Amino acid sequence: MANKTSLTVIQLNDSHAYFDLHQELFWQGGQAAYRPAGGYARIAAIVNQIRAERQDHVLFCDCGDTLHGTYPALKTQGQALIPILNSLGLDAMTAHWEFAYGPEIFKQRVAELNYPMLAINIYNKATKERPFPTFSVKEIGGLRIGLVGIACNIIDKTMPPSYSEGLEFTLGREELPSIIDILRTQEHVDLIVLISHLGFSQDMQLMSEVQGIDVCLSGHTHNRLYKPALQGKTVVIQSGCHGSFLGRLDLEIEGGNVVDYRHQLIEVERNIKPDPIVDDLVRHALAPFQEELSTVVGETTTALNRSTTLETTMDNFLLQALLESTGAQMAFSNGWRFGAPIIPGDVTVNDLYNMIPMNPPISTVEITGEEIVAMLEENLERTFARNPYNQMGGYVKRSLGFNAYIKIENPPGQRVQQVFVGDELLQSGRHYPASFVTEQGVAKKYGRNRQQHTEHIIDALRGYLAKHHPLKVELQGTFVAV
Repeated sequence: MANKTSLTVIQLNDSHAYFDLHQELFWQGGQAAYRPAGGYARIAAIVNQIRAERQDHVLFCDCGDTLHGTYPALKTQGQALIPILNSLGLDAMTAHWEFAYGPEIFKQRVAELNYPMLAINIYNKATKERPFPTFSVKEIGGLRIGLVGIACNIIDKTMPPSYSEGLEFTLGREELPSIIDILRTQEHVDLIVLISHLGFSQDMQLMSEVQGIDVCLSGHTHNRLYKPALQGKTVVIQSGCHGSFLGRLDLEIEGGNVVDYRHQLIEVERNIKPDPIVDDLVRHALAPFQEELSTVVGETTTALNRSTTLETTMDNFLLQALLESTGAQMAFSNGWRFGAPIIPGDVTVNDLYNMIPMNPPISTVEITGEEIVAMLEENLERTFARNPYNQMGGYVKRSLGFNAYIKIENPPGQRVQQVFVGDELLQSGRHYPASFVTEQGVAKKYGRNRQQHTEHIIDALRGYLAKHHPLKVELQGTFVAV
């Protein structure tokens, strides 16, 4: 190795199968502003330009949530993305929502990729063997670079059982030191890069406990880090979501140490000229679905987004459709982070599938006031836990039909202050009729008379749009931090 050398690291995380341009939310003073961004052809153009500039002294990694999140991805179980991803020249990835197709299907997709899927923290339940490699070594620009992967650890804890069938997931904290030791003493690497889908808070905690990682590429929590975080000697970056951003980290390395770095969060802007080869691949992948997805099914006068923690217009639309479909008093859904905004104007089938690509059936349940409080406390702990390792959710559980006053800073089990249904206090022993989608909306341990209906949520959303034209959605103050 030369005495001093350089490397440019490019990060893609949480692109959620957004093939092409889509609306993205940007904060502008006290207002939300929207503009198109993203698309793999524009991502390819940016990466190609950086490679030309840096004479291929470039490492390009994907932190996962890549093969799932849009209708074409779901319909092909991620296969539609494979030619596109293989054209980008990625060096490695890890995973999260990729397991939504089931572990066996994901293994098939991995076999079709021309780069490795890395995870130190996934085990076969029966054999205790790891189904994926833990690390890989790349030689770039005179450097030996060790790449380590940590997949999302909540897949077998909070997500549907089919996602983790036959597998178990750990945090990766116990495994990481030995992998670092192998890379340093046996593989003689100059630099170690962690490709993580644990989440920003979790990664910062992990890097405070385990030394030896030079760069942590963090995913899962959709943070737009406009400057890197430094945890000890580890440089940590995270780069938004939906493929609307790339993270660029220029490193100067001397004697196996990062002695200087520069960072840029790159917006994948609409005016970037798409790479023609990848653009053709995207067009080909989307063509079978274009007619169906472009169908206009309604109009909204409200900008629908999913970008705030306590409550969103997008999810209130979904919850209102649940209430109208079932006649229930309350509605619950998971606090998903993915889902591109829908700006005022026409609403298409594509917009609806971007909101909830799984299109689950609608369910109902009768749930007591006591159970509602317990469910909310559990969710608030998973969202705001003081110990980052206990943060296992997305945003706060999406809910309608009550108003909850909460103390975010309180310890577990003590955050919910009061809950009102209309003007009346929630009654502990009373059963309230509720509607929901997926087990993440209302877990099986809660409620009685649980029923799964024949209607799926996309049909309910279309029906609601047909009756409420144009759509107007208000924030209800369901959760108020006091």
